[in-house]
Amino acid sequence: MAQIFDLSKLLAETSSISLKKQAEIVFKLSIPGMLAQISSILMQYIDAAMVGSLGPSQSAAIGLVASSTWVIGSLIHACCIGFTVQVAHAVGAGEKNRVKQIFVNSLAVCMGFSCFMALAGALLSRSLPLWLGAGHEIYKDAFWYFLIFSLSSPLFEIVYLMSGMLQCSGNMKFPGILNGAMCFFDMGFNWLFIFGLNMGVKGAALGSCAAAFLTALIMAFYTLFKSEYFCLKGYKDFSLDGDCIKKAVKMAVPVGLESSAFSGALVVVTRIISPLGAVSLAANSFATTAESLCYMPGYGIQEAATTLVGQSCGAKRPDLKRSFSWITIIYGMTIMALIGVVMYFACPLVFKFITPDLEIQALSVKVLRIELFAEPLFGASIVAAGALRGRGDTLIPSALNLFSLWIVRLSLSLILVKPFGLAGIWIAMAAELCFRGLVLLIRVAVTNKYD
Repeated sequence: MAQIFDLSKLLAETSSISLKKQAEIVFKLSIPGMLAQISSILMQYIDAAMVGSLGPSQSAAIGLVASSTWVIGSLIHACCIGFTVQVAHAVGAGEKNRVKQIFVNSLAVCMGFSCFMALAGALLSRSLPLWLGAGHEIYKDAFWYFLIFSLSSPLFEIVYLMSGMLQCSGNMKFPGILNGAMCFFDMGFNWLFIFGLNMGVKGAALGSCAAAFLTALIMAFYTLFKSEYFCLKGYKDFSLDGDCIKKAVKMAVPVGLESSAFSGALVVVTRIISPLGAVSLAANSFATTAESLCYMPGYGIQEAATTLVGQSCGAKRPDLKRSFSWITIIYGMTIMALIGVVMYFACPLVFKFITPDLEIQALSVKVLRIELFAEPLFGASIVAAGALRGRGDTLIPSALNLFSLWIVRLSLSLILVKPFGLAGIWIAMAAELCFRGLVLLIRVAVTNKYD
C-alpha cells in the first residue's frame, strides 16, 4: 500500500473493498502511530531520569506543575480536532479545494488560540507555583519550567495541527516518523541544556521547546510545500469560513473540557492516595508509568480509526464506516490485550529497573497486575472514541468518559481505599476502565445502527 491512504481514490478504482483489504489498511495505517506513541513514552522516561539525576527538589518542581502543563497541551491539541475531522470528511469526498479552505481556517484559529494560551500561561506563571503550594526551594524552578513551556505553546500547536491534518488526509507515515524523531530531538537538546550548559530544570524546558521548534519547522515545510492536499502555492481564498469554524468549535469544546476535567480527577485520586503514605504514592506513580507502555499503542490505532471513519463519512459509505469502526476496535483490543499479558509477567523486572526499594517493587507489581485485566476494554474505549470522533461525534463520548471517571472511578475509589488500600484504588480503576469500554462500545453500536 502507498504511503498516502485516500479513500476517494481507492473507491474510484473499485467500489468494493474486502474485509481482508480493510484489515490490511488498518494494520498499515496504525503502525506509524503506535511507534510514535511508544517512542514518546520511552523518551518521557529518559527525560524524567535526566531531571531526576539533578536531585529531588528539581523533580518535585516539574511534578508540581505537570498537571497544569498537561492541561495546556490537551487544550491546544483539542483545538485542532474539529478541523482535522472536517479534513478527513473532505478527503473522503474527494474535495481538494475544500481541504485547503479548512486548512487555512485551522491555521488562523489554532495559531490564535495557542498564542492566547501562551500569554495566559505567562501571566499565570509567577502565581501558579504558589497556588499549588510550592516551597521556597522549588518555586524558582517551577516558575521557569511553566513559563517556558507556556511560551512554547504555538510551536506545539503547529506540530499537533500539521500532524493531525496529514494523518486525516491519509498520510500516517511522515507525521508518525517525525513525532517519534521529536522525542530524540528532545533527549539531545535536554542533554545539551541540562548538562552541557548546566541550566538544570530551566534547561529541561528549553530542551523541549527546542525540540518542538525543530519538529514544527520540518512539519510545516513538508505540509505547506510537499503535501498534495495542503500545499498553498497558487491558493488565493484566505477568507474565514464561519460554518467551518463553528463545526470545529462544536467538536473541539467537549474534547477540551474532557481533557481538563480528566486532569482534575487524577488530582483527586492522588489526594485519596496521599494518606496511605510514601510507599503507596511511589508505587502508584511507578505502576502508572509502567501501564502507559500498554495503552499508548491504543492511541496510535485511535488515529487510524479517526482517519478511516472520517474519510468513509466524507465518501458517504456507511458500510465502510461500520466495518472500519469495528476492525480498528477489535485490533486495538487485541494489541492491548497481548501487551497486557507480556507486562503481567515482565512487570517485576520493570520495577526492579525503576526502583531498588523491595517494598515499592512488590506493591507496584500487585496493583499493576490488577489493572492489566482491564486492558482489552480499555483499548476498546480508546479506539471507539477515535472512531466516533471520525464521525464528528464528540459530545456524548466526552460526557460518557467524564461520567465514568468522575462518578464510577472516584466513587469506587472512596469505597475501596479503606478496606484494600492502594489495591482498592486500582480495583476501582480496572472496574471503571471496563465500564468505560462497554459504554463506548454501545455508543458505537447505536451510531452504526442508525447510519
